[in-house]
Amino acid sequence: MGSYLTTERMTLRRFTEGDLDDLASLHRHPEVMRYIDDGRPVARAEVERQLERLLGEYTALPAGQGAFAASALSSGAFLGWFALRPATTPGLTGGTELGYRLLPAAWGRGYATEGARALVGYAFAELGVDRVVATTMTVNTGSRRVLEKAGLTHVRTFFEDWPDPIPGAEHGDVEYALTREAWASQFA
Repeated sequence: MGSYLTTERMTLRRFTEGDLDDLASLHRHPEVMRYIDDGRPVARAEVERQLERLLGEYTALPAGQGAFAASALSSGAFLGWFALRPATTPGLTGGTELGYRLLPAAWGRGYATEGARALVGYAFAELGVDRVVATTMTVNTGSRRVLEKAGLTHVRTFFEDWPDPIPGAEHGDVEYALTREAWASQFA
């Protein structure tokens, strides 16, 4: 299947049913899931359901949106995924949401920033969105730094009433955003 987007070191493409093992490996990793949902690894059966939803997004969401598998250009190794979707995360008030998850082997090597910048540019230049947003836990300094390097700025800190709060939840979540106008003045 052809790529959705190619960066200097990665290719992003639509997921297929054949990606289940890689996706399950990513979502069962405790470090990856530390700041996400209930902070616990995800069982393979749930990842199977998640993959079905991801595949359905390609027809349900606006064209060009969804989650895309990221692979290293040099080796083809699965790195994780990046996504653009209508914002539905609790606490967000609209926009197109940027998301990503990478295997720890890809951390600290610039892949998250490279992919985030590419998707932000794609969202504005190709998809014509007006605003890109993202959230993370306040204590997730790594993801906050990636969002800043991608051009997003801190909008606010907010507190949600999570059913099963994870360590760090007492510090809240943060919203980052970038408008098309601000992106054009910085990057275009």
